[in-house]
Amino acid sequence: MNSTALVTPDVLSAFNLPHDCEISVLSGGHINYTFLARHHEKSIILQRINSFVFPNPAHIMENICSVTSFLREKIISRGGNPERECLTVLPTTDGNMLYVDKENQTWRCVLFIQDTAAHESASNLDMLKEAGFAFGDFQNLLRDFQADSLHEIIKDFHNTPARYSQLMEAVQNNPVDRLKTVTAELDFCNSRKEDCSWLYNQLSANQLPLRVTHNDTKMSNVLMDNVTNKATCVIDLDTVMPGLTAYDFGDSIRAGASTAAEDEVDLSKVNFSLPHYDAYTEGFLKACGKSLTDLELKSLPYGAKLMTLEVGMRFLADYLNGDVYFRTSYPQHNLDRARNQFKLVADMEKHYDEMQEIVYRYC
Repeated sequence: MNSTALVTPDVLSAFNLPHDCEISVLSGGHINYTFLARHHEKSIILQRINSFVFPNPAHIMENICSVTSFLREKIISRGGNPERECLTVLPTTDGNMLYVDKENQTWRCVLFIQDTAAHESASNLDMLKEAGFAFGDFQNLLRDFQADSLHEIIKDFHNTPARYSQLMEAVQNNPVDRLKTVTAELDFCNSRKEDCSWLYNQLSANQLPLRVTHNDTKMSNVLMDNVTNKATCVIDLDTVMPGLTAYDFGDSIRAGASTAAEDEVDLSKVNFSLPHYDAYTEGFLKACGKSLTDLELKSLPYGAKLMTLEVGMRFLADYLNGDVYFRTSYPQHNLDRARNQFKLVADMEKHYDEMQEIVYRYC
C-alpha cells in the first residue's frame, strides 16, 4: 500500500487542511510515518506516531509543547524568529495537540520550515560545528527550564548501570546459545563496569544538574539553512526528557566523530577523529559553555566514552538475546556493531587527555 493513503480525509479535516492537499512522504525517520502536506503557499508536516515505540503520545506532546513554548519566548526575547528557529505545533480544529483516527492511530501536525534541509551526516567540519552550536544553543536556551517537570518518555534510557545489568542478564540467560562467541567483548565490558556508574552516581548525588536533554542528537535532527548553511532548528523532540548534558554531547560525538559507520566490520577503519570532536566541541561550547558548571565541562569527554560504551553494550545484549530489539541484516550484525563501538571506546581512551584539553580550550 502507498503510505500516503494513510493520510485520510478525516486526518486532513482534523487539522483544518483541504482534502486536495499534495501529500508526499518525508524520508529520514525510522520510527514515525512522516508526510509533507502542501496546498498553494502553505506547507505543514503530518506525523503518525509509532504507538509501539511511544505508547503514551500524550506525554510526548506535553513535553514538546512545554519545551517549545519556553523556547519561543527565549527566541523572541533575543530578536529571533520562533517559527523558523523552533518547532511550531499546530492544533486540531478542536484545539487538541493530537488526533486519533478511526484505526486508533495518533497524529500530530507541525509547521514546515521552508528553505531548510536535514542531512544524514556532516559533509565537512563546518557543518559539524553548526550541529554542535545548534544542540548547545538548545541546552543554553533551556538552562532555566524545570527539567524534572517533564515526563520520562523512555525509562532508564541512559541509566548505564542498568544497561550493564541488562547485558549481564542476557549473559545469564543465554537464550540462543551465543555466549561462547563473545568472550573478548564481555571482558571488555566487565573491565569497565565501574565506569558505567560515574555519571549516574554524580547525578544521584546532585553533583551534576538535571537538564532538559534531547536524547537523539544526530546530525539529521538539525535543520540547516539552504542558503547560509547555518543551523536553523533542532527537530524531532520525541525523546526530550530530563537528563545530563553529557548524554547529549556524548551521543553526538559517538556518531559524529567516528571515521566509519557503526556497523563497519573492518575495525582498522573505525577510529576516533579528534578534528571532528574539536569542531563539534567548538560549536557546542560557543553556544552553551558559560551555562555549564565546571563538573559538567569535565563530564563531556566522559559522556562521549560512556554513551559509546552504552550503545555497544546494548548491541551486545541484543545479540545474546537473539536480535529482538535492533533491526539486523545478517546473524552477526549486532555483534559487529558492538565490536565497532568498543573499538571506538578504546580509541577515545587513548585520546582522553586531548579530549579534555579541547573542552577547556573552548570553555
